[in-house]
Amino acid sequence: MNASGIGRLAVSLLGALLAVAVGYVLFFELPTTGVELVGVLLVIATGLIGLRIAGRLAGSAFTTYNVAQVAVEGPISRDGGGGRLPSGPTTTPTDDIVEQIEAADADETVEGLLMKLNTPGGEVVPSDDIRKAVVEFDGPTIAYATDVCGSGGYWIASGCDELFAREASLVGSIGVIGSRVNAADLAERAGLSYERFAAGKYKDAGVPLREMEEDERAYLQGLIDDFYGQFVERVAEGRELSEETIRATEARVYVGEEALELGLVDSLGTREDAKDRLGEVLDLDPDVREFEPDRGMMARLSVGSASVAYAFGAGIASVVGDSDREIDVRL
Repeated sequence: MNASGIGRLAVSLLGALLAVAVGYVLFFELPTTGVELVGVLLVIATGLIGLRIAGRLAGSAFTTYNVAQVAVEGPISRDGGGGRLPSGPTTTPTDDIVEQIEAADADETVEGLLMKLNTPGGEVVPSDDIRKAVVEFDGPTIAYATDVCGSGGYWIASGCDELFAREASLVGSIGVIGSRVNAADLAERAGLSYERFAAGKYKDAGVPLREMEEDERAYLQGLIDDFYGQFVERVAEGRELSEETIRATEARVYVGEEALELGLVDSLGTREDAKDRLGEVLDLDPDVREFEPDRGMMARLSVGSASVAYAFGAGIASVVGDSDREIDVRL
């Protein structure tokens, strides 16, 4: 046991002993009810509480970790609601993930960042916010994929120094898809008509209650092309690959071994392998602390419930337009 560990143990034991002493005086030596058994139980309870409090204080005073881990699990969204898909789980809000990365960066004991990625993707700007926080982290950053690292997850991974994946991990999905519901025929059969009240030619482009004009289709396709161009550019820059190589993947997902051959990942391995690699880069024995926001039990249970099948059709989800949200765009 190193000096830091001995110090933590000493503080914890001292705190427990002091708590027991206080509890003995309050509940046993000077009993108010005369029932000594109750006093003894209260002494024990007080000691346990003291041990817990002292342990926390010791953990703060004698930190042993030098690597932070932050996880991105499930569909990525600003509020953690899982997006518009009805099967999407409640996940960690993007702002909370960014906050944990920034907290790790501000922690003087943290020298490296380990990013756990198990996500099919999510909204465009939130994914980019996480990537930006990773890029700005002052130290080496290594990501490892578990089940899925697609679209928005890969967007984030491209900002890390290295990416590990399992042999059977699904990696990639570097592409964009746009969709809208065409309810024009249904509205006509129901006797409904669409009347336009808008300022600006393309303000209601994509409204489902009428057929789309060709110039509107070209306009919306242009937005999707812009998203795709940004995605390709970021991945090419972060992975040091040509844009032609990225476009040649055709937005497909690859198992880990194929992704390694294409240069989409750096190594095949588990979390331990990624941690050991980070230790090599830092030239130290890595001790990892998981940085995560305070969440309720139900939120913890729901994280990770997204199915692998979702990764094939989902990805970075965003909405083009204003509050009516007719056009759904995913990378």
